[in-house]
Amino acid sequence: MGPVDIIWMFFVISALQPVIRQKMLEAARQRMIAKIEKERGTRVIMLVHRQETMSFLGFPVMKYIDVNDSEQVIRAIHLTDPDVPIDIVLHTPGGLVLAALQIARAVKYHKAGVTAIVPHYAMSGGTLIALAADQIIMDEHAVLGPVDPQLGQFPAASMIRVKEEKPIDRIEDQTLIMADMAEKALKQMKEGVSELLSGKMESGKVAELADILSQGHWTHDHPITWQTASEMGLPVHTKMPHEFYQLMNLFPQPVRQQPSVEFLPIPKHGGQGSGGENKG
Repeated sequence: MGPVDIIWMFFVISALQPVIRQKMLEAARQRMIAKIEKERGTRVIMLVHRQETMSFLGFPVMKYIDVNDSEQVIRAIHLTDPDVPIDIVLHTPGGLVLAALQIARAVKYHKAGVTAIVPHYAMSGGTLIALAADQIIMDEHAVLGPVDPQLGQFPAASMIRVKEEKPIDRIEDQTLIMADMAEKALKQMKEGVSELLSGKMESGKVAELADILSQGHWTHDHPITWQTASEMGLPVHTKMPHEFYQLMNLFPQPVRQQPSVEFLPIPKHGGQGSGGENKG
């Protein structure tokens, strides 16, 4: 084999390496999902969104819940016998209300129990889906978020406040149209949350919680911890099965040229090494 052939083989192997690595990662995910399903007797559905980087321009691209996600999750639920419980793992910043509500309704009306697993965060549309589940398991540092609708870059509740507090003759027609849409969006979201919570608590509590979560009382990125969620009356606890952490490790964030966080990926226990004292 000559030098040209060696160089050619090097480029071929280099080109195939990412594909092979991805296939191996996908196979590892499938094995871990199968293991969890066998141990827990459930169907495991992953809804995981990671930030991706375009290979050509290098711009970060965020992934969100969209209609493709709702199509796939609903299909997975349809392929699950009504008497088989579901574990749905949520790791997402949210996304389209339509898609999130489609998934949430499919979760709510699945006959067997559904558990929402939140290892890190499930904001906005992710929270909508979690509200539909029979129970929510959160890491003790994980968060949910408000579900108040956003119109473009503006919160619907804030657009209505502008209309209410500013003289009508000083408001542009486009702003008035957006405020009208905002009123509809807030009403629809409150109705959607009420539907998802119905049957889980008494009606007065449902109305109160739907108002708190959907009507813009907080900023849209306000973190709702498991303690706050529990105080609200949601069926949440923090007894996260360790297997779900292992599963999330198989959904790595795409590696940047310079990592922003770095550590040795092994457990660290007290008393190891010579850098500290053993206390007893």
